[in-house]
Amino acid sequence: MPAFSPPRAARLWLGRLYVCGAASLLVACGGGGGGGGADASQRPGAQSWVAGVFRPAESQTNFCAAPRTGIDPYTTQAFADKAGSTLDENHWLRSWTHDNYLWYDEVVDRNPALYTTPEYFALLKTPALTPAGLPKDRFHFSYPTEKWNAMSLTGESAGYGMHLAMLQAQPPRELAVVYTEPGSPAAAPGVDVARGARVLSVNAIDLVNENKPERIAALNSALSPTVAGVSTQFTILDAGASVPRTITLQSAQVVSQPVQNARTFTGPNGRTVGYLQFNDHIRTAEQQLAQAMEKLRQEGATELIVDLRYNSGGFLYVASQLAYMIAGRNNSQGRIFERSVFNDKVEASGKAVAPMSFLATGSGNAIPTGVPLPSLDLRRVYVLAGANTCSASESLINGLQGIDIDVVKIGATTCGKPYGFYPQANCGSTYFSVQFRTVNAKGFGDYAEGIAPTCSVPDDLTHPLGDVREARMAAALNHMATGACTVAAAVPARGAAWRPLQRPRPLPRHCC
Repeated sequence: MPAFSPPRAARLWLGRLYVCGAASLLVACGGGGGGGGADASQRPGAQSWVAGVFRPAESQTNFCAAPRTGIDPYTTQAFADKAGSTLDENHWLRSWTHDNYLWYDEVVDRNPALYTTPEYFALLKTPALTPAGLPKDRFHFSYPTEKWNAMSLTGESAGYGMHLAMLQAQPPRELAVVYTEPGSPAAAPGVDVARGARVLSVNAIDLVNENKPERIAALNSALSPTVAGVSTQFTILDAGASVPRTITLQSAQVVSQPVQNARTFTGPNGRTVGYLQFNDHIRTAEQQLAQAMEKLRQEGATELIVDLRYNSGGFLYVASQLAYMIAGRNNSQGRIFERSVFNDKVEASGKAVAPMSFLATGSGNAIPTGVPLPSLDLRRVYVLAGANTCSASESLINGLQGIDIDVVKIGATTCGKPYGFYPQANCGSTYFSVQFRTVNAKGFGDYAEGIAPTCSVPDDLTHPLGDVREARMAAALNHMATGACTVAAAVPARGAAWRPLQRPRPLPRHCC
């Protein structure tokens, strides 16, 4: 696989479940050959812990308890790991957090010798709460680097290809399919799992009523396969059906299609309305968005509905490109899409990144650098949003509003993440720790409690996404025609993001 060498902007990750910081941008990064030894006196673990005293993070990187050897397929370079220990990895995390974390001065400095690395990283965040009583930082996360690279760069992960929403977390539980990936096991001919199907049991375990811890663990394991080739039996009740059916799905390496259902149709007052379902700001979305927007442009779209209800974020440069494709050159040229505000140390060092403009050309990733992007030149856009609309998706909304594009938000309040990170890998794990807050061209970024909808409309699992009868879609068309919000229809209102049963934190949305 070719090396991934995106421009600086391309490394910004604003995904809901990921928080990160790139030493290559903010601090110097230590190098080294794959798997080599090191002078023991230079290892971070050889130094005693002194509260409030931090060695430079760059001098502590890549000292690993289990160093990898060979060639990294994503960089085509030898792994930089050197022989080390868990204590070495914890020392690096401590210093890296102190250098880069947005709220570094709120982190309790603990002895790294007392914890495993996952335990220690979990503590390296602010304990503060928001005014609403939520954790100020609810986005702290790490992930195996190999799997992270596959998900973020190619959209590939093990699963069945069905994205799920936990509508009711306690018995009697409701777990529903919200959409499926084309070409996945769930979408195979003869299987055809569709939006609105309820999962009743998994491998003969009653998902609706089961409460035994070991059975709950088995449900979670079955719902979240980590490799391809796992056969799992599901009993589901399709939307509108009265009799359940049982299917067997074998997990596969599913490739996400982040842009789906791009089409135009005749809307209110004869207007040509464009619609697209946008699920993920990953690298492959760049080309798919450009193709979809060019299709809508050629078909004469004068109104646009972007469905972001299940888009929890991703690369910020993709959000900036989509914002340009909506607003066009006349509305966005020379304007700031987003500015990142770092901690006081980074800001004082001069290492903070420059504001991001509305990107009008390819990034050099999926589309070559300098290739112009299509645009619709709109002054208004409709966004279908909800609790799983997060991070880069919220930046899209906020960035457009910063240049006075009328963003009509239909659905529910978004997740509330005006923060971002640079994924930082060390010793086979990629760490995500909040490094900056984001503001638009007007300096606004105060939406930690979410962005409120223009029209409040519950999610409607009784109709396909993009169907003009679906409640949020219908509300957007009504607003387009009348300028007013309709009274919410009587459709399911509990469309929260999928989360594993009785787990303290969601696994990545990509897992299913």
